[in-house]
Amino acid sequence: MSVPAHRDLARRMAELAREVAAPTKIDVVLKRVTATVMELISGADAAGVLLIKGGKFESHAITSELPHQLDVLQEQLQEGPCFEAAVNEPVVRTDDFRTETRWPRYSKAVADMGVHSGLAFKLYTTSKTAGALDVFSYRPHAFDAEDEAVGSVLAAHAAAAIVASRREKDLQAAIISRDVIGQAKGIIMERFHIDADSAFEPLRQLSQSTQIRLVEIARRIVDSSQDNTSEDNSSQGKGQ
Repeated sequence: MSVPAHRDLARRMAELAREVAAPTKIDVVLKRVTATVMELISGADAAGVLLIKGGKFESHAITSELPHQLDVLQEQLQEGPCFEAAVNEPVVRTDDFRTETRWPRYSKAVADMGVHSGLAFKLYTTSKTAGALDVFSYRPHAFDAEDEAVGSVLAAHAAAAIVASRREKDLQAAIISRDVIGQAKGIIMERFHIDADSAFEPLRQLSQSTQIRLVEIARRIVDSSQDNTSEDNSSQGKGQ
């Protein structure tokens, strides 16, 4: 990698790292990643992020409609470089889809659309979800080893942003669940004049017997209490 290219990459990586660390929405970070792909990978004509959730393909941060069209095609055919990167290989490169044999149906369709080169980078793979950063070019042999190195670094930043976003959502969900359960316990304690430990036991037993999540049981108790309070206030208002 040339010195100017190295400096550009280092500068953009520093900027992206600050964005990932800051409380920025995930879609904003991913759009900046794909914009950086277009800036630093000279052969790129389009870029996007493919997320696979429960077998459903989702296109994010696309720089044009092309990545979405190719994601739809891969979902229909269940083959292609982005799908391969998301679930298997860390980096998948195609120099010319006209001669590509790994995904014959996809490659023919893509070549007929005028797309000739592709790069795909794994973001992450779990039991339920997977993701890839994808780059395409209308020219054959548009990408080289240097582009693979740049794309791998950008993919790492995109993956970090997704992980950070999920942790934040999990934390928010945990806080909400804790607060709702605490409210339900408070209602039971007040109604039956018992302590916190005793108030939690009927919640746990009801959750087990009904196979309903504990937080959902608690939410129903809180909602029911609020409805009763509203009805009481309404009745008092009419009595006056």
